[in-house]
Amino acid sequence: MTVLVADKFERTGLESLKALGCDVVYDPGLEGEALARALADHGADVLIVRSTKVDAAALASGRLSLVVRAGAGYNTIDVAAASARGIYVSNCPGRNAIAVAELALGLMIALDRRIPDNVADLRAGRWNKQEYGKARGLHGRTLGLLGFGSIGQEVARRAQAFGLHLVIWTRRLAANRDVDPAALELDGRGGAPRVSIAASPADVAEQADILSVHLALAPETRGLVDANLLGRLRPGALFVNTARAEVVDYEALAAAVRDRGLRVALDVYPDEPSGGSGVFSSPLMQQPGVYGTHHIGASTEQAQEAIADETVRIVRSFLDTGRVPNVVNLCSRTPATHMLVVRHRDRPGVLAHVFDRLRAGNLNVQETENVVFAGAEAAVARINVDGPPGAELLNDIRSGNEHVIDVQLIRL
Repeated sequence: MTVLVADKFERTGLESLKALGCDVVYDPGLEGEALARALADHGADVLIVRSTKVDAAALASGRLSLVVRAGAGYNTIDVAAASARGIYVSNCPGRNAIAVAELALGLMIALDRRIPDNVADLRAGRWNKQEYGKARGLHGRTLGLLGFGSIGQEVARRAQAFGLHLVIWTRRLAANRDVDPAALELDGRGGAPRVSIAASPADVAEQADILSVHLALAPETRGLVDANLLGRLRPGALFVNTARAEVVDYEALAAAVRDRGLRVALDVYPDEPSGGSGVFSSPLMQQPGVYGTHHIGASTEQAQEAIADETVRIVRSFLDTGRVPNVVNLCSRTPATHMLVVRHRDRPGVLAHVFDRLRAGNLNVQETENVVFAGAEAAVARINVDGPPGAELLNDIRSGNEHVIDVQLIRL
């Protein structure tokens, strides 16, 4: 199996991929047409990327079976094009959560204590203790979290240690799914900071002294932090975005900084340079009270080692079993309307007979599973199809092969 790594990747991860028996091609400078040519030239089965964009042309250029995004998101990959070609897309959720949470808390402290401005004045030879001694402090203030996945939960744990009260909005909490009950002291007993669950993002903004964004980019979250939501924040509130630029209306954010004195810290921006270095210009970053970092939320040695380990685990599973952990582009529900349950003797040609009859009936098989009983004498095939087989077709399946024991039809 040939693995093309088209971004910077931990040396230990490269060595582990080689230890699996993979032919590893490491070329971290690839992008655009050069990436498409490399995929074709090397005949890569697996592509590993971080921030490199993977478009439809790249996906069509070789014989790819799997793309692994060595990070949490996958918005740089044309997932629809991959799905149309039967290419798995996988990612490494949660492995950079602590690194991003540490940066988010660091940015909150920097905003409150104006650390970058302190440093700039000292470097310029200016001493201004009177001005910079006016910080309010974080303890006892309310932190609003939009999103409560792995990163949001790590931020919450650290925020509680700072004595911050928490107000949280996430669809998962509203549905009572996928939430770690040990993540928070939800009742605030024993002097623990208060924690409340908000009904909407607007409710979070209205209560928050600090608003921190930890939402994945999806159609329903694109532009969610707009002028209306920002207008619900108190004048002078702190705003932090270490998630995705597209979740926030940056023009509305610039207006809120200018007109309402919001103080802002950002790690993500619209139209970032695609590589590790380049020219960058942002009118928002020129405004007083706006701090920024270079999209480095996940860029700690600890996070990159964890992501490399998870990437290797994904490739190992695909190599050994054909199954892909963390896959993001499978149907949650296929178009199948009926399940055909075929109990049969475990003999050659039985399933071929069933599939041939289904083809003759113009029925498409969406999913299939064949379970073999102890002793390998009998098995049950569960076959999901996109329409109801008629009585004649069912009878054909039952009687057309001597090894078919029974046939059942279930409506899905």
